[in-house]
Amino acid sequence: MTRLASFSRLFSLSGLSLFVGSALFVVVGCLATRSSFGQSDKGSAPKPTKLDTSRGDAMIRAYFIAEGKRLTNQPIRRIKSLEAWQDKRAELHKQMLEMLGLQPLPKKTDLKPVITGKVEHEKFIVEKLHFQSRPGLYVTGNLYIPKGLKEGERLPTILYVCGHGRVKKGDISYGNKSNYQHHGAWFAQNGYVCLTIDTLQLGEIEGKHHGTYRFGDWWWNARGYTPAGVEAWNCVRALDYLETRPEVDKERFGVTGRSGGGAYSWWISAIDERIKCAVPVAGITDLRNYVYDAGPGRYEDGCVEGHCDCMFFVNTHRWDYATVAALVAPRPLLISNTDKDSIFPLDGVVRLHAQVKKIYDLHDAGKQLGLHITEGPHKDTQELRVHAFRWFNRHLKKDDSLLTQPAEKLFEPEQLRVFPTDEGWQPKNQKNTQISESFTRKPRDLKPPTDRDAFDRQAKRWMKNLTSKSFAGWPNERTAGDLNVKPAFDETKNGIRFRGWDFTSQGVIRLRLYALHDAALKEPDLVVLNTVDDAGWDKFARQMRVDFDDQMKGDTHTHPSKPEYDVTRRILLQHKSVMAYIAPRGIGPTAWDQSKFKQTQHRRRFMLLGQTLDGMRVWDIRRAIQALRTVDDLKNLQLWLNSEEGTMSGNTLYASLFEDNIYRVDLWHLPASHRHGPIYLNVMRFMDTPQAVVQAATRARVRVYLQAFRGWEYAVETARNLKLDEKQLKLEPLTADPNPTPVDPPSKGSRE
Repeated sequence: MTRLASFSRLFSLSGLSLFVGSALFVVVGCLATRSSFGQSDKGSAPKPTKLDTSRGDAMIRAYFIAEGKRLTNQPIRRIKSLEAWQDKRAELHKQMLEMLGLQPLPKKTDLKPVITGKVEHEKFIVEKLHFQSRPGLYVTGNLYIPKGLKEGERLPTILYVCGHGRVKKGDISYGNKSNYQHHGAWFAQNGYVCLTIDTLQLGEIEGKHHGTYRFGDWWWNARGYTPAGVEAWNCVRALDYLETRPEVDKERFGVTGRSGGGAYSWWISAIDERIKCAVPVAGITDLRNYVYDAGPGRYEDGCVEGHCDCMFFVNTHRWDYATVAALVAPRPLLISNTDKDSIFPLDGVVRLHAQVKKIYDLHDAGKQLGLHITEGPHKDTQELRVHAFRWFNRHLKKDDSLLTQPAEKLFEPEQLRVFPTDEGWQPKNQKNTQISESFTRKPRDLKPPTDRDAFDRQAKRWMKNLTSKSFAGWPNERTAGDLNVKPAFDETKNGIRFRGWDFTSQGVIRLRLYALHDAALKEPDLVVLNTVDDAGWDKFARQMRVDFDDQMKGDTHTHPSKPEYDVTRRILLQHKSVMAYIAPRGIGPTAWDQSKFKQTQHRRRFMLLGQTLDGMRVWDIRRAIQALRTVDDLKNLQLWLNSEEGTMSGNTLYASLFEDNIYRVDLWHLPASHRHGPIYLNVMRFMDTPQAVVQAATRARVRVYLQAFRGWEYAVETARNLKLDEKQLKLEPLTADPNPTPVDPPSKGSRE
């Protein structure tokens, strides 16, 4: 089929001009055959020049610096008194749980603990065990218990959470607990019970920490999912298990771990006050380090580039990381790090400690907070261990004596494995490998409403959640600032007038809005704003370079395409509409480094700032609409939004929910679920794309052009219940129509 044919059918049914559909299509390059893309008028295909991304690279770096500074020490920097902190703490605790995917807290189901074997040392026993923190979510661990306990004796107990220390032979994983066994052994030889638990990714059942940056599972952001939440919940349930053990003094729980284990030590210490003493080692720094400034060395553009997804919560409430540490106050807390750690740089650790100290000082508990810095790289050094052991002795045993025994590995990995290694050993009900599919709660109120009042109540909740949970990273009225719309160029060639305006979308994000139409056109009927992605921009720029090369050649590496432009020009001269275009940030004129690595890490930076790239592109589209409405001869025209590309169609859809007086919205190849884009923080926890489409259809006429109708049942049934006719909402199949029939354009001011 041709998309022009589909447009013809649609606009014939709606009584609107075929021109609008075909012109939309032409300008983004879809009337040309695939073989003509990128060709010159002589049919040759010159080699594309390298895309210059220097402008976009500078812009996005400046943006991350500005946004990072905006969030520095948020939200605790305004706390000036103990009373203010105490008033705020309960809310922050709830937010922390939410950002880990634990709000509301999951039901505490039967742990079903199983001890599969024991290993004996002359001074202690190691029990090999597993429990289910949720049905099918297995946690494997080793419980180190000193020998010779008296009847009824209960010991201080350490939860040791492992960093990324893979121990694997062939296809068999022995868990990172094997790598960190020397910690548990030391504790058991010195009067502690210690439970060392495997992590999701490197456990005996190998789950996944690396969803976004390695496997492209960006839908984790949309589900509000992070493996940090799984690790935090496994720690909560580990404490629940330890409370059932007769050897354990539940009033003297401590937690420690390094690297990833350092991060998980922070999570459990912040959310569970059963932890009485904590030593997170190399597990945290501040947003400045994470996002844009890790100092000289490998990660000078931000040490997020050296971290996996389990190290971060979904930053819905736009925190800096000192807030996590502050939630531990006034309990004993030792922040421990080396001075040459490239992924937890010293300067950020020191800055974070200074902020946390303010909260401890409000409690008059400065002696309960320590900062331990020793020489070395990102490594489990003896110096780090010694100070951690002494901190626990001091606060859990009231013992400040010198240590005389090193921590040593005493067992082979095979001795510590919990499950057998025979074929078929893995539990049939295990969910570890797919826990991201079910860990965060899905919305429960997405049944099609029976009437308009019920739908309006739904929609009101969605808009509230979109504002506070998905788009909280947008500027507010105070910080949005002036659009500062400035004419960039205005040229006429071969009967086509081509104009551009620069405007401020957000701080350093300066974008260009384009418009073209018949130069003789005095009273246009409408303006169509097209939002384009990378492919759409290249098609647009390829055409406009034929007559307007000076305005386009600096923004694209593509070559002119005269055949495509000739069709566009002919249609523009025949009809009375204005075609406008916006390339949101990171596309076209503001494209940044195109390498997969940088594209991925920039998307992760947005999440650390409580945003997503798609979410901020929705903001760019909104600001383009606002800028368009400042142009004297365009501001009073009917406004039609269009996007041909799936993810950008979604961004256009959501922009229409936040801007008034949109006449019509046309969306091509729109995914039926945010799982496939666009990605907004948490959106799938309360709604999905079909709900947004119906909501948009109560505000404007909406057309959605689909390859398949599966997944759109909510939209179909709700439209029927709300009595939305096809003028208001139509899901249009992408099918062929070999004989398109043009229709007359609407008269000026017509609503038809």
